[in-house]
Amino acid sequence: MEWQPDEQGLQQVLQLLKDSQSPDTATQRAVQEKLEQLNQFPDFNNYLIFVLTSLKSEDEPTRSLSGLILKNNVKAHYQNFPPLVADFIKRECLNNIGDPSPLIRATIGILITTIASKGELQTWPELLPQLCNLLNSEDYNTCEGSFGALQKICEDSSELLDSDALNRPLNIMIPKFLQFFKHCSPKIRSHAIACVNQFIISRAQALMDHIDTFIESLFALAGDEDCEVRKNVCRALVMLLEVRIDRLIPHMHSIIQYMLQRTQDPDENVSLEACEFWLTLAEQPICKEALSGHLVQLIPILVNGMKYSEIDIILLKGDVEEEDDTVPDSEQDIKPRFHKSRTVTLQHEGGGEEGEEDEDEDDDDDTLSDWNLRKCSAAALDVLANVFRDELLPHLLPLLKGLLFHPDWVVKESGILVLGAIAEGCMQGMVPYLPELMPHLIQCLCDKKALVRSIACWTLSRYAHWVVSQPPDSHLKPLMTELLKRILDGNKRVQEAACSAFATLEEEACTELVPYLSFILDTLVFAFGKYQHKNLLILYDAIGTLADSVGHHLNQPEYIEKLMPPLIAKWNELKDEDKDLFPLLECLSSVATALQNGFLPYCEPVYQRCVTLVQKTLAQAMMYSQQPEQYEAPDKDFMIVALDLLSGLAEGLGGHVDQLVARSNIMTLLFQCMQDTMPEVRQSSFALLGDLTKACFPHVKPCIAEFMPILGTNLNPEFISVCNNATWAIGEICMQMGVEMQPYVSMVLNQLVEIINRPNTPKTLLENTAITIGRLGYVCPQEVAPMLQQFIRPWCTSLRNIRDNEEKDSAFRGICMMIGVNPGGVVQDFIFFCDAVASWVTPKDDLRDMFYKILHGFKDQVGEENWQQFSEQFPPQLKERLSVCYGV
Repeated sequence: MEWQPDEQGLQQVLQLLKDSQSPDTATQRAVQEKLEQLNQFPDFNNYLIFVLTSLKSEDEPTRSLSGLILKNNVKAHYQNFPPLVADFIKRECLNNIGDPSPLIRATIGILITTIASKGELQTWPELLPQLCNLLNSEDYNTCEGSFGALQKICEDSSELLDSDALNRPLNIMIPKFLQFFKHCSPKIRSHAIACVNQFIISRAQALMDHIDTFIESLFALAGDEDCEVRKNVCRALVMLLEVRIDRLIPHMHSIIQYMLQRTQDPDENVSLEACEFWLTLAEQPICKEALSGHLVQLIPILVNGMKYSEIDIILLKGDVEEEDDTVPDSEQDIKPRFHKSRTVTLQHEGGGEEGEEDEDEDDDDDTLSDWNLRKCSAAALDVLANVFRDELLPHLLPLLKGLLFHPDWVVKESGILVLGAIAEGCMQGMVPYLPELMPHLIQCLCDKKALVRSIACWTLSRYAHWVVSQPPDSHLKPLMTELLKRILDGNKRVQEAACSAFATLEEEACTELVPYLSFILDTLVFAFGKYQHKNLLILYDAIGTLADSVGHHLNQPEYIEKLMPPLIAKWNELKDEDKDLFPLLECLSSVATALQNGFLPYCEPVYQRCVTLVQKTLAQAMMYSQQPEQYEAPDKDFMIVALDLLSGLAEGLGGHVDQLVARSNIMTLLFQCMQDTMPEVRQSSFALLGDLTKACFPHVKPCIAEFMPILGTNLNPEFISVCNNATWAIGEICMQMGVEMQPYVSMVLNQLVEIINRPNTPKTLLENTAITIGRLGYVCPQEVAPMLQQFIRPWCTSLRNIRDNEEKDSAFRGICMMIGVNPGGVVQDFIFFCDAVASWVTPKDDLRDMFYKILHGFKDQVGEENWQQFSEQFPPQLKERLSVCYGV
């Protein structure tokens, strides 16, 4: 006997569906309560499927809604459905997949894939065979409905479909789908391609077996008049480029011709998919060879795609000149920020610290953070500029001139974007044009269109490196003057672009900015009073970067009086739970490090609050781990940022931090943080441990016996940054402990030697490991020297590029002392030691003497003739340096 609804029950359900379409919040709340009541009845779900599939008298939106509520129930508690209910729902779905209404078919498809992804693909064995059989139906609706459902299943369960768990249904499904590429209905052709596309990236064997048929079928659809079909064809070719370029190479010329056409498709969904092709091709080794002959056509197409579309201009209010900086931001405009935890790095030859490359280059218009043709074209031009370098310019320069001076602002704006996109790849070739382009770009900062002003900020920041390499009066000064005005622009988007650009300029210019500090601070402080919420967060970053860039030059009473009051006012205004503390704490950390003792008057409340933040977070984590149903998990970022600011204080204030540490329980908290489950918390706590070791070791020393084993277990290169900071902290502890380090050497030495010998270890970690091994050897040469032969070679190669400094000095003293204990350990790799010694520019006198003795000792040991033979292997530069500095 089939289940039948009870009339009264049905009326209740229909009333509920009607009410849930009401905009009134009180009604919505009542609906939620009613839903929870009805969910207690096992056959409530039968009513829902009945309304969806059988109650044709109701309007479609109501029937569809009934299906969507059922879908949510399936998601939440399908495992509790009685078997009879589950079977009824499954049967109804398959019987009605061909409903005449596209909306109802789509809803049933969603319901089917939701049930399937609840582990039901295994326990609903008839589903796939039935759907595949229904594809053969003469009835269009049935065929389309089944294909829609199959497409959703392929999207949601592609891995499972290609596994043994289901007896590999793809072996039947893929050939079946390929037959439908020629179907007379565009909707069905489109479904068929979309289904197969799900299996390209995972290289499903069933697809690889038919790869040539697939590619031929795609080519056959090249001229399809339906835009959805064209989009799916483009998407397939882009993925095949990554996965099976070998099959495309024979046809590459015609594929490129096709993609050039499609990138100009009137339908933006198609042109965007096609434009991805150039981005993907640029990453392939064959890119240069394949594209060289086509740049003439491609470059103008990409450049043309970089204009704002009419819709963008409406959304961005580009044509209404408006000052909007008095309008508060809506909270959803503000993207979540991610704090980048502290990592300890060393200074390199050739200036500066080697930072990791920033990934967020192209944030030129992020309010439209949806990926669009403009962004994709700009990204493609950027990567192609990096592949072709200056060979791109002959195709670009003739276009650029017309764009940059065009009367229509939309065209001019796209030209400025083009100039910014090629900055990295074509810098060499652009240099001759920059002296006349710079003044024009700086003039664009005053354009009456806000979108032109904002893109000019971004493009100028991409050439900051060149600007700084010129005499300051020629470009740096005018650029800085105008950018500072833009920081105070009346338009929020321009403020944001200017602040970001200024931060980039600060990184490049460093101490070149010192003469203008007063002027810069006046602007940044004025912006504090002017900015709305979102841009304030970027302003903190610009101030922090300024402090990093000029360092101790900021420590002047007049600068401190300008900068600190607004920062501290914000600091007092924000509550402990406010995420805006993150960027403010990061900013203060940079400021404290730069101001050094100039930060003393402000340090006490800042220090106390950081300790409180750490304490609160640890307490909340503790409560959560004991009673997860009663307490929420804490946001550990509060603790991480606070630890990093404490590091900044310790680094900036040095010995002055002593009193603060003495009056707080920071060492106990640190002991807990070092054992936290979250790697970023451990990373920041080891950085702080190292900084406190340097600043006030008497407070750290009593904890060393407890801390050292924890440091030892964290020498695990799987977590690069944790391992890096733990390694650095051990080196700092060595220098303070001296010979008392002896009992702890065995806890760390083997791991350090293993890390320095691992292939593919990042440079920063290698350098810190080498420094720490050297420092261990400096304080405990007897314990470390026996292992000399196991690490001397990678040790020498990783430290040869480091600038002369304290850390390098102590590490080399350690190596010299170990060679004294175990001279045999260095014999086989002596040439590496010579090279490392030669990397010193001005070693201290006593260290120079140590080098002298070792070099001459080795030379005397092997005899003049052998030394001659040995030193013949030296590169000329090394030979000369050793003979000049050490007379060997």
